Amino acid sequence: MSVVVTGASGHVGANLIRSLIAAGRPVRAMIHNERLGLDGLDIDYVEGDVRDPASLVKAFDGAEIVFHLAAMISISGDHGGRVQAINVRGVRNVAEAALGVGARRMVHVSSIHAFGLDDRSAPLDETRPRSVEAHEPVYNISKNAGEVELRRVIDRGLDATIVNPTGIVGPYDYRPSRMGRVLLQLYRRRLPALTPGGFDFVDVRDVVSGILSAETRGETGENYILGGRYVSVVEIAEIAERITGVRPPRLMTPMWLARATAPFAELGGRILRREPLYTRESLSALRANPDIRHDKATAVLGYAPRSFEETVRDTYAWFACHGVIPPDAVRSPSP
Repeated sequence: MSVVVTGASGHVGANLIRSLIAAGRPVRAMIHNERLGLDGLDIDYVEGDVRDPASLVKAFDGAEIVFHLAAMISISGDHGGRVQAINVRGVRNVAEAALGVGARRMVHVSSIHAFGLDDRSAPLDETRPRSVEAHEPVYNISKNAGEVELRRVIDRGLDATIVNPTGIVGPYDYRPSRMGRVLLQLYRRRLPALTPGGFDFVDVRDVVSGILSAETRGETGENYILGGRYVSVVEIAEIAERITGVRPPRLMTPMWLARATAPFAELGGRILRREPLYTRESLSALRANPDIRHDKATAVLGYAPRSFEETVRDTYAWFACHGVIPPDAVRSPSP
């Protein structure tokens, strides 16, 4: 069975491809410019760009299963239109190509950000309203709009299902991810202060398990939230301290102050050409609905996420094993 993975060099891709290889499945990794985290793996490579329909038809030729992971994560706007081009039109292009080559099934890895995160009036599950309001971050709106485009192709005969992970953390984090960087900043004492709020975080390996289960058990056109549990910024710092022994910052920046200074952080990021420590959009996520439910994924997919502390420990251990932090950075767990 031929399997194609878009976004193969990303955090989820690096974990998914290793799981597919372990299961003995032939994998074709669609890459765009780089093979980060994939060198040495027994897979086929094909160049492709979700913005280029012709490259997708070539990449998907003969594919039975398409795992669509490619996306542009942004906490600072549309990046000159690339967020919309990749997360909306790119999804449509991938779905059209999968339908055109006769793929048996597509699993679209969307995001919890496709749902309206501001409403705290009820638990957030798959029935809740979507990200459509003009005041919501561009990334959030794009993730919902991408699903809208996918459903139009599903209506024409594509068999596809959708998973919506929450905040992803875990090993094989080569880039590293935003949360991976936060853990490293805590270890290196480079976070000047903590902020109020938090988010629902999930282990990347549990996300991969959910994706693979959705391939065979997910219903066409259905969404499945792949969450873990809500963790505050303060608790993340406390868990990191237990694992590494490094004290987190004791200063707490009030949310009102962080929001007031966010535009200056964004300006500094543009001047220095690097992602700022925080933005108005990332602060919005920290104020999101803390009660995110994954009951549907548990019931239908057999989804069962592990503990967040195990995830953080394994992430630090992976960084230590790969020379990102010293080998002795991770303390042995308490008996």
